[in-house]
Amino acid sequence: MANAYTDTTAMSNLVKAAYDRYVEFALRSQPLFRNLADKRPVQQAMPGSSVIFSLYADMAAATSTLSEAVDPDAVAIGNTTNVTVTLNEYGNVVLETKKLGEFAFSDVDPAIANLVAYNMADSIDRVVVNTLITGTNVLYGGDATDTDEVVAADVITGSMIRKTVAKLRAANAVPREGMLYAAYMHPEVAHDLRSETGALSFEDIRKYTDPNVGNILNATTGVLGGAYIVETPRAYTALDGAASAKVYRTIVAGQQALAEATAVEPGIVQGPIVDKLMRARPLGWYSLQGWSIYREASLYRLETGSSIA
Repeated sequence: MANAYTDTTAMSNLVKAAYDRYVEFALRSQPLFRNLADKRPVQQAMPGSSVIFSLYADMAAATSTLSEAVDPDAVAIGNTTNVTVTLNEYGNVVLETKKLGEFAFSDVDPAIANLVAYNMADSIDRVVVNTLITGTNVLYGGDATDTDEVVAADVITGSMIRKTVAKLRAANAVPREGMLYAAYMHPEVAHDLRSETGALSFEDIRKYTDPNVGNILNATTGVLGGAYIVETPRAYTALDGAASAKVYRTIVAGQQALAEATAVEPGIVQGPIVDKLMRARPLGWYSLQGWSIYREASLYRLETGSSIA
């Protein structure tokens, strides 16, 4: 008579898949574009649905000599120009049920708090990006003259960075760090910048300078042409180039490129439990604020393709 084995088939009710109770979060990029919003109200008169900033215009230079016996004519000061920032409500909310908290094999409460907090930072940063890309100063890669002409081969170059910095300096834009402007670009754009060869290319300038050798070996970008490079996958991209090519927007900015007005800073809100059996627990975030381009002269957008798009 054959042996009868007490195996996993015979005892299948006792053999189950095991779960790791520790649940990882998705890979995340760091929100950082709001750092460029460095202009805020200084003496706001009152609460309001919008905040109006005013800027003086300088007087024309007086270079003619004065006559000793002639009283010079007075000149009028030019009118101020205004920048309006409209405040809007932003927010999101999660409604967790008591049943989920009781049945879930992992503790969902701290996870929901984490997810809501990151959603707040992520969402606000994307609103800021959408404002920054509305600036009017634009340079295009290659021979493109508009967004719908950009192709993958129209990659960024060191020359574009140097030209942008020259334009900012010529417009009296104040650098952000020392004499450097900020350039926020997508990693796939930075790849092309680091891959450029020839005189005055990234590699040519940096490969013989210590400690920059370490930056090359680590595939980091650093400083080039008067701008410090910040690589971020949060840089805006869209399939709006020629034949739906992917177009990358690199933001190069000095001080006061972007204005921010805030009535309520972004924050976590634990809502009230109002259902009859107290089974639904709301957790969300809320802000009341707005952004607008403040000094167009301090902001440039570079629209390019990428060789690894």
